Amino acid sequence: MINLNKFKSSIYVDGANIKDFKDLSKNTLIKGFTTNPSLMRSSGVLNYLKFAKQVLKIVKRKPVSFEIFADDANNIMSQALKIKELGKNVFVKIPIITTNNKSNADLIVKLNRMGIKINVTAIFTLNQSLPLIKKLDKKTEIILSIFAGRIADTGVNPKAEIKKHISACKKKKNIKILWASVREVYNIIEAEEVKCHIVTVPPNILKKTKNFNKSLEKYSQETVKNFYDDAKKSGYSL
Repeated sequence: MINLNKFKSSIYVDGANIKDFKDLSKNTLIKGFTTNPSLMRSSGVLNYLKFAKQVLKIVKRKPVSFEIFADDANNIMSQALKIKELGKNVFVKIPIITTNNKSNADLIVKLNRMGIKINVTAIFTLNQSLPLIKKLDKKTEIILSIFAGRIADTGVNPKAEIKKHISACKKKKNIKILWASVREVYNIIEAEEVKCHIVTVPPNILKKTKNFNKSLEKYSQETVKNFYDDAKKSGYSL
């Protein structure tokens, strides 16, 4: 029997729909939230700060990650400091590299040593994050988001990178490894199996966890009935 409440991997919700924040903020299964500029754009967010403040009026204690959208050190620093001031439960999301493939490691280390909680995003390999891991302090909370779903999209098993990061960070308890870009509900199981600290799940995939522990025979029958009903509703004939 699968019981998500007993999982050691913390489930965060990844999205930008205010309704989802309202619906899930008090769900004890959900331990935190993340978002990004692409999700915000997709949800029709027009004003970044207005959206962030609205979210934080709903989610007052659980961690929420808001991402910078600058691409140079000075502006990343400026945006990070502004986002940090939004709330004590805020993590500042910063990509591991810039659009020109320049590492943001030194800047992230500087912010980390200032006591700012960071969620380092868009990590694909340990080579990208190892220089950062070596310099991080052992006090301030920091999340390393490994884009497992996108890694899998290339035909590579993301578990290997997750395991490498967990091993590289085992002496620094303030670092949490996050399984990002979930593609299917089974990824939650995989994250638990490799002992990943956090897994971010989009609301549409979270809803599918209701199928956990369902009889496969019953699920098969439901599927066949869905096909039959849809064909009947469409009035198909041969």
